[in-house]
Amino acid sequence: MIGSGKRKTIVVATPHHRNDELVANLGIRLAGSSVIRITTRETLSVDCLKKVAPEIIFFPHWSWIIPAEIYENFECVIFHMTDLPYGRGGSPLQNLIIRGHKETKVSAIRCVAGIDAGPVYMKESLSLGGTAEDILLRASSLMEEMIVKMVENPSVPIPQVGEVVEFKRRSPEDGDIAALENLHQVYDYIRMLDAEGYPHAFVLTPHMQLDFTQARLKGDFLEAKVKIRRRIDE
Repeated sequence: MIGSGKRKTIVVATPHHRNDELVANLGIRLAGSSVIRITTRETLSVDCLKKVAPEIIFFPHWSWIIPAEIYENFECVIFHMTDLPYGRGGSPLQNLIIRGHKETKVSAIRCVAGIDAGPVYMKESLSLGGTAEDILLRASSLMEEMIVKMVENPSVPIPQVGEVVEFKRRSPEDGDIAALENLHQVYDYIRMLDAEGYPHAFVLTPHMQLDFTQARLKGDFLEAKVKIRRRIDE
């Protein structure tokens, strides 16, 4: 359980610039607490954390494995973009869109040894409309609200309930749209990979790779921005 009363120190671990506003806003909204940001694996260490003595560590978007010595010594809350236990595992945004979901839940859970298996503090609804960047920015705003609620109204996380459905992490090669059969599939592939730092949807020719972003469906055709470059495997 998150301790009651004023927080001395809260750590927010995220390297992504899209969460800059989240961290800045928390510093203002949680005025009774000291909000410290961690952006690298090297500074997420027991030694570094003991120096600041956080009451809780939030991981709004963290791509690396959290070492056991961290979550066993500090209360760690991670956020996952599915209605857990549905969708445990990697690439939740892309796996949800491929399966036809229009909305999802962001689940705030305690970090444990099992992947996305920890008890749940809270869940909030999130639209899956727009590009991956649009969705991730909305998720960042939503996670800000969730963090404030969890700090101001402490609760005991409860075990996940329901059938466990696991997602497989997608690789850059899975963004190939050459074999897709309809415009809606092409649109979904392009938009679900259209975010900073993501490998974009693509088509290969014998010598070139065409990367697609900014897709727009317009009746019986689709418009998109294309970047053409030589294949890196030539």
